[in-house]
Amino acid sequence: MSTEQQERSGFKVKVQRFGSFLSGMIMPNIGAFIAWGLITALFIETGWLPNADFAELVGPMINYLLPILIGFTGGRLVHGLRGGVVGATVTMGVIVGADIPMFLGAMIVGPLGGWAIKQFDKLIEGKVKAGFEMLVNNFSAGIIGGLLTLVAYKLIGPAVNALTDFLAAGVQFIFDAGLLPLASIFIEPAKVLFLNNAINHGILGPLGIEQASEAGKSILFLLEANPGPGLGILLAFMFFGKGTAKQTAPGAAIIHFLGGIHEIYFPYILMKPQLLLAAIAGGASGIFTLQIFNAGLVAAPSPGSIFSILALTPKGNHVGVLLGVIVATAVSFLIAALILRTSKDVEEGDLQKATEKTSTLKGKESRAAELIQPTTSKAISLADTKHIIFACDAGMGSSAMGASILKNKIKKEGLDVSVTNTAVSNLPADAEVVITHKDLTSRAKDQAPNAHHISVENFLNSPKYDELIEQLKK
Repeated sequence: MSTEQQERSGFKVKVQRFGSFLSGMIMPNIGAFIAWGLITALFIETGWLPNADFAELVGPMINYLLPILIGFTGGRLVHGLRGGVVGATVTMGVIVGADIPMFLGAMIVGPLGGWAIKQFDKLIEGKVKAGFEMLVNNFSAGIIGGLLTLVAYKLIGPAVNALTDFLAAGVQFIFDAGLLPLASIFIEPAKVLFLNNAINHGILGPLGIEQASEAGKSILFLLEANPGPGLGILLAFMFFGKGTAKQTAPGAAIIHFLGGIHEIYFPYILMKPQLLLAAIAGGASGIFTLQIFNAGLVAAPSPGSIFSILALTPKGNHVGVLLGVIVATAVSFLIAALILRTSKDVEEGDLQKATEKTSTLKGKESRAAELIQPTTSKAISLADTKHIIFACDAGMGSSAMGASILKNKIKKEGLDVSVTNTAVSNLPADAEVVITHKDLTSRAKDQAPNAHHISVENFLNSPKYDELIEQLKK
């Protein structure tokens, strides 16, 4: 690998980690976001069941509850419960110091509060006399949290407010100029490269929530979450694919469209990168359709299931939202089918074999797949393994799916081995066996260097599961 490729690869990993950290602040609180979205869709003046009393919940939830939850979670990610308490306290400063929902502010000051109390705890470690620990702990958190709250109120809040207004003005300019569909040029490749969390949770989500708080909906929630582009590609493989790709596409389509686990279709694009054109065209067509019908959602759907999307669609927007998904699916399907039918390098055999050609097929974009594919070595004994961990970016999508599949295989063999799933950033240092997508293996190794790592191309149907079962049986 050349120096330039290493630098690009390192940059991609850093962006992935940043996106994973943002996701770690948002994903645990998705339930609260959905609760706010449902209350908004039902009870505001233009909702399904208008109710002035219940509608009073909308403002406080979006202005106070959700940012404070984010701030607490961000602080906790950095320094446990103490970091969470300080992070939530400091978040109150940016909330009061601004006149818009402070999601970006919470993402900044929550981790900042956790970091500050973490540095203090390191400084006094081993220096507090016995019997004074509680006094020092409580007052240090209170003093540091209070001081940072004042700073957040006077400086950080107004600065984030200005930044949010600037970003919102930029989005509005793009929207007014009719250029929003072009966002798919960046969003669809970013999804396949596992960089979608940085875009979705760092930019689109906060801006979308601000728009939804003012207009009752936002199209930004559907730029990344629209399942149409991925569904169209999987349907094309169902009809025109070959080998394992064709066989697994129907199951993948169900998991993707109904379950909302979009990662399931990424390997199908990685095995034939030309299909990015289908994803981009489908995404752009879907956005254009949503614009025509002025459609949007009241909150971010997570997972990106069609059920989540329909549940968060406000009154009068279902036709536009459904057409946005249908058009994206149709355009993606037609282009993907054309590529599969006319390509000289048609896939042969299963996905594992086909994806080995990814580096050659992708050319300059091959850095997205850092061919780190450690195999399950026969020289390594896994007979005493008691716990296997699946890890993905957020710990709630493809890893859960892979864990479920392996659990069933282990159960059939009668093996006494537990299987769980988690986010890469939450891997325990004492993990025994870790299974990740190949793009995340390097990060997993950094997090759990002593574990036995298995890298797969496709969580739905990897031959390495059977190899692992055989080693466990030995």
